[in-house]
Amino acid sequence: MYQKMIHTALNTGAAKAAVIPGEKIVTSEEFRRACESNVCGNYGRCWMCPPDVGDIQPLIQRVKSYPRSLIYQSIYRLEDSFDIEGMEKSSRLHAKLSRDIEQALSPVLPSGYLHLMCGGCRFCQVCAKAEGLPCRAPEQARASLEAYGIDVYHTVEGTELKCINGPDTVTYFSMILFDGDNEGGKA
Repeated sequence: MYQKMIHTALNTGAAKAAVIPGEKIVTSEEFRRACESNVCGNYGRCWMCPPDVGDIQPLIQRVKSYPRSLIYQSIYRLEDSFDIEGMEKSSRLHAKLSRDIEQALSPVLPSGYLHLMCGGCRFCQVCAKAEGLPCRAPEQARASLEAYGIDVYHTVEGTELKCINGPDTVTYFSMILFDGDNEGGKA
């Protein structure tokens, strides 16, 4: 099953992918502090970002409850290291890739999986929270790795996945956490 998941992620467009044991996932509350300092500008402005996504300790415990994870990355070329528009465009492309991978894997994903993406949900063009409305697509909404306190840099150590992939590139990660003993479709 794990090789099929990796193969599917790669065939759908991921640059690299690996299945790792849950105990390999490194978490830290420091990532939530970065969210609270509003580094990305989404703090309090998106239902899938802090503080609305929930308290950090229960989210870290949820991450630790999964025995396996498919982690995958996409790598995009930029004009230069200041290409903000290229970073934004590639971030949207990675969000679409994440949705496509989840859809392609849906027949083999065990029930109760958790799919986290880099930098927040991006399912809607504008989050309903900004308009004072409830989430428009709660079944499709996805929280960020950072909101759950996942330290991607240390998590991918020892795998083929790297955070830095050459000059004038940007790399994005997503992760599907799942119960490795339940090899069926979604319930």
